[in-house]
Amino acid sequence: MTHPREEVKARLQTDRPHSARVWNYLLGGKDNYPADSEAGEVILKTFPEFAAVARLQRGFLARAVRFLAGEAGVRQFLDIGTGLPTADNTHELAQRIAPESRIVYVDNDPLVLVHAQALLTSSTEGACAYIDADVRDPERILAEAAKTLDLSRPVALTMLGIMGQISDAERPADLVSTLMSALPSGSYLALSDGTNTNGALNTAVGVYNEQSANTYHLRSPQEIASFFAGLELMEPGVVSTAAWRPDADRSGEDTADVSVCGIAVKK
Repeated sequence: MTHPREEVKARLQTDRPHSARVWNYLLGGKDNYPADSEAGEVILKTFPEFAAVARLQRGFLARAVRFLAGEAGVRQFLDIGTGLPTADNTHELAQRIAPESRIVYVDNDPLVLVHAQALLTSSTEGACAYIDADVRDPERILAEAAKTLDLSRPVALTMLGIMGQISDAERPADLVSTLMSALPSGSYLALSDGTNTNGALNTAVGVYNEQSANTYHLRSPQEIASFFAGLELMEPGVVSTAAWRPDADRSGEDTADVSVCGIAVKK
């Protein structure tokens, strides 16, 4: 029988870059290995704006959760593709507005699991849980999430940068649909992903895919927008990440338009 530590070590694959750890490097974090930082540098050499894109994604997360917990009044969050904890995680943003908020994080990187268990601690009034699972197994995610969340009440499903890790053959739209179908009316989907509209980014991702343990699949803005099928989009619709309800002091931010995002409600 394989020892749990040996299993975790095998899953870490420290000799190959992993998306959560590369993302951590691009955000200036220290929770990564040489293979991850080397991959990050290759990406930055080919597409220098990528670090700014990573920061924009974090900015959208903050604005999205503030909208969901504030204006939309959601008190339950299912965050799939959590990534390594950094400043202003989903539960911190939500519980700052509503301390009773309940959050379930999902990721399948064992390093993320270790950090999440240590750092993602809830307010006394709310709850915070972590599921070690793959987005390709939505039924298991829902079953585990139901131990912390009341799936008869509205849930905000956040999927930032995760669907690009799913190939077309794995039917990403069906995964989103399965998850949203299990959630009641009044639930929301917040989703963002990288587009294939920039040649330099296409090249950078191609180089990354050649050496990574998991490949990334850029899509057209129209394909990403199709993940919201059957839901009612909030204004301003599916737009570049920087353009979704920007903070007043960041509204003029000029960045490469390489990712799109949106938030929609299930009626």
